Amino acid sequence: MFLLGAVFLTGCNSLVDEDMSDCGDKLDLGYELQLVTNMRTEIKTVLDLQADLQVATVLEEHLGEVFTDFAHDVDLSFYDTAGDMARLEHLDVVMNASQSSYSLLIPARPYMHTCVANLDTDPNVTLEDADYCHSARLVQHLAVKDTADAHLSGIFTARKRMDIISGIDQRFDVSLYMVNAATALVLDMTDAPGVKDLKVFLRGLADGFRLADSTYTFDTDYVVRTKLLATEAGSTERCYVSTHFPSRDVDPATKAVIDIEDPDGDKYSGDPLWYWDVYATMEDGSVTKSTLEVHSPVHAAQLKAVKGKVHANGSMSTEDPYVGASVELDWEPGKEHDIEM
Repeated sequence: MFLLGAVFLTGCNSLVDEDMSDCGDKLDLGYELQLVTNMRTEIKTVLDLQADLQVATVLEEHLGEVFTDFAHDVDLSFYDTAGDMARLEHLDVVMNASQSSYSLLIPARPYMHTCVANLDTDPNVTLEDADYCHSARLVQHLAVKDTADAHLSGIFTARKRMDIISGIDQRFDVSLYMVNAATALVLDMTDAPGVKDLKVFLRGLADGFRLADSTYTFDTDYVVRTKLLATEAGSTERCYVSTHFPSRDVDPATKAVIDIEDPDGDKYSGDPLWYWDVYATMEDGSVTKSTLEVHSPVHAAQLKAVKGKVHANGSMSTEDPYVGASVELDWEPGKEHDIEM
């Protein structure tokens, strides 16, 4: 824990013993990142065979850099609670901790306070339209065309109403929760010696997050790249992992659930909620496209892992009851997304 002295008001640029009565009231803020995730449980449940041990190990090591309650930086905003809820005060702080305390001088009045952690470490997501509380949102940016890179960090947010009373030293504790998620597709290549290359992308994920009401937006149709994790030579399994915003929920009206361990259990949707697209390039240059239709949501702070098998013709299948598969042999680019392969 450490203490940061900060002054917002013009002309109040010191915390020495001079008269600071016109500078505002002292406010102590305590911030703590709350990471509640199924990551390790999901890996142990899905990758439960001895043959999965190597992939399970590298997957947990890779995601350990994302699913961590550590904030490099925090963006702090204080909004008016009336009218158009304009931003009245703003501060960027390097935190480098899982919890920290700050002492501020701020005019006494009611505020709606929002904060976002780890934006400086992830160029794929930015905070935009933050001059007003109701428009402040996190936005997913595309790397090329309609293709986005995976997130590099766990992104945490919080909002809290604060009524600052004049003449009273007050303290507010703020808990930040993770708003992005991760997926892992583990493919058994034993029966597919003729597959020269595999590319895996995701579709159906949120493209933004509104801080004021903790809801996700789905305004654009884009795809997300995955990363092939390195495994030992001779391994018959490949693991494609990505970090991104969550999918739609079964109930579209449901707000983000980011503070409980298992928000849905085995919740099932009759319609697919999100997708993996797997492109298998064969030795003759032809491409087989398999689409995995996932009927259960992936929520914030959650990992969804699925095991599948790639067959001799490049098609793939899975025994996961919440995932359906469709196959298109001799697939040609340009039929759907203009994906940057």
